[in-house]
Amino acid sequence: MKKSSSNTFDYIVVGTGPAGAVLAKTLTDDKKTSVLVLEAGENNDKDKPISDSRYAPELEEQFFAKYFWQGEGVTQPGVDNRSFEWTTGRLSGGGSSINGEQYVRPTPSVLRDWEMLLGPLWSPEQAIQTFKQLENFHGKTKSPEIHGYNGRLNIRQAPQNPPKMTKKLVSAMEQATGFNKILDYNDPLTPIGPFTRWQLFQKNNGKRESSSTAFLSSDIMTPDGFGVNGRKLQVLYKTTALRILFDRRTAIGMEFLMEGKKIRAFARKKVIISAGINSAQLLMLSGIGPANDLTNVGIPVIFDNPNVGEFLTNHTLNTATFTVNKRDITELQNDPFSLYTGGAFLPNPLSGNTNRRGVQLVGIFSEENLTIAILFLQPRSRGRIEIQSNDPLKIVLADEGFLDNEYDLEAIKTIYKTYIKAIAERLSSIDPNYKLINPTPEIIEKEDELEEFIKENFGHNHHQQSSLRMAPLHQGGVVDRFGNVHGVDNLIVADASIIPFTVDGNTSAAAYLIGYTIAQQLIQ
Repeated sequence: MKKSSSNTFDYIVVGTGPAGAVLAKTLTDDKKTSVLVLEAGENNDKDKPISDSRYAPELEEQFFAKYFWQGEGVTQPGVDNRSFEWTTGRLSGGGSSINGEQYVRPTPSVLRDWEMLLGPLWSPEQAIQTFKQLENFHGKTKSPEIHGYNGRLNIRQAPQNPPKMTKKLVSAMEQATGFNKILDYNDPLTPIGPFTRWQLFQKNNGKRESSSTAFLSSDIMTPDGFGVNGRKLQVLYKTTALRILFDRRTAIGMEFLMEGKKIRAFARKKVIISAGINSAQLLMLSGIGPANDLTNVGIPVIFDNPNVGEFLTNHTLNTATFTVNKRDITELQNDPFSLYTGGAFLPNPLSGNTNRRGVQLVGIFSEENLTIAILFLQPRSRGRIEIQSNDPLKIVLADEGFLDNEYDLEAIKTIYKTYIKAIAERLSSIDPNYKLINPTPEIIEKEDELEEFIKENFGHNHHQQSSLRMAPLHQGGVVDRFGNVHGVDNLIVADASIIPFTVDGNTSAAAYLIGYTIAQQLIQ
């Protein structure tokens, strides 16, 4: 297909997740700027499982085939050769439409590392200003100046009145860890401590807030994807990106599959890849990546960059399960959209730095038990994404490298021995109906049994990051501090794959930060 006015836009954006949707909306705020957005999935914003937050914790188990990319990673030697799904949301909003709705900003200690590598654009101070512009915060805080109240992204702190179960757990966490309860974990002054109320991507009525509902809503575009009120935006759903088109080393457009036809569209200014876990594959399919790997599968090399697909990072996930006081259960229905029964951010017990987050604990009531989800936020294990074919519809070999570095297993064992064991003891003394049953306290005491439990009990987060790191080329980078892909022109990546150093919490907020920061740079 030749270039024409009907298939040429100022920008082409691939993906409608947190970064892609923010970019599409922000760029087309200038009514002279035209943007084409490619989204592989459909707009499912009105589907009950997507809009009703009560489905969020178990969405993947119930609706994997309907709303998710179908994929599986390679077996993981570190966790008894088990394999895990390689997936994210395949629908408008991407991962933000299927995640657990936890709004966790990267803390200043992480962003300071970003700033040292990349400059003041990624400083903690700049990030706070960006989040303030994005947010419409509904909650309590001791630092109102760090939140935004007029942004498009509804953030609900919930529940307003924490139930007994939450209060008991959080009290036990306080006593066990020595850290005082905090009101607002996104306040830079209080990044560490237990808390009764999560901040959630939710409207005040408990409906999910995704990048689609916030940035591609009816005041921005029609349900079938056309911009309203003179906005030059077009979103094509059920459209799978195949590869980036180049003229020598300049990105000029995208080839994509739509209704069984291969179609091309062209960009006057930039092609922007915001495809999350699929971004590395798109770069490799288009000739940017390790030259040997690309040549071996018959892909012509545009730019040889061995960093593409490397440094893949994901937080670890384990659990501890408790019996509960049955009398505490009915109260949980006072706010069924609050989803979680308290939580905590705590230091890495191996590091000695008590001011930096290393552990995330999430209280979840399910199937008559209270479970604490345990996330280790400072993993040293790294995986990689490897292209296995020049067929764009064949998934990559995604090796997440779980527990490849022995440090991670030691850290998780220490979390059980210090935090979980102490929390269990305090919780039982507050209310004897709360007993740790899996793993039992006896298992925690026995090194081999605890190790076996951790591997058997190991779970999977959608916190994949850093496979296309934002860093100088010689320091493992794929994109520069503005998201520009090294070695080529007019190509940007903007999503969680460019996170340079692991964030200390859920990745969705960081993806919004990346999308909006890069959009502002493009406008300027």
